[in-house]
Amino acid sequence: MNAGDTFVIRPIEPRDDAAIAAIIREVMTGFGACGAGFAINDPEVDWMHRVYAAPRHAYFVVELDGVVAGGGGIAPLAGGDGDTCELRKMYFLPALRGRGAGAALIERCLDFARGAGFSRCYLETLTGMDAAQALYARTGFRRIPAPMGDTGHGGCDRWFVMDL
Repeated sequence: MNAGDTFVIRPIEPRDDAAIAAIIREVMTGFGACGAGFAINDPEVDWMHRVYAAPRHAYFVVELDGVVAGGGGIAPLAGGDGDTCELRKMYFLPALRGRGAGAALIERCLDFARGAGFSRCYLETLTGMDAAQALYARTGFRRIPAPMGDTGHGGCDRWFVMDL
C-alpha cells in the first residue's frame, strides 16, 4: 500500500446508498452474476442503509482515500435459526482489492455478529470469485456442500460457514 492509499471502515449512512448500489451492480456484472437468483436483483440494493438499520443488522462501507469503494454487512440468515447470521453483499471495486480491506471488513462484521448474539456466520458466493473464496478460507470460514436458509440467491454455487 502506498502512502496516502488508506481505507476507512464505517457504518453505512443514507448518503452512501447510491455509491454502494453502483458498486454492487458493477462488481456483480463483472462476474456475470446479473441474472435471476443473484443479489444484484434484491430490492434492498438501492436503499441499503434502511435495511441494515434493523435490529441485529449492520452494513459497513469502506472508503479508499475518502471515496466509497466497497462494503459488506451482517444480517440474520433468512429462513435460518436465530443463531445464524449471513455475511452479505460484500463487494469491492478493483482499486480496493489486495490492500487488506477485505480481512479488516470481515473482522468488523464478525465482531458485530458476536455482539449481536449470533453463534454462526454463513455466506454464499459463486465460482469465479476465487480471491474472495481464498479470503473467506483464510479468515476461518469452511466450505459446506449445500446452501443454508432461504436467501433466494439460487445463482450462488459456493457456500461457507464459520462458528463464532
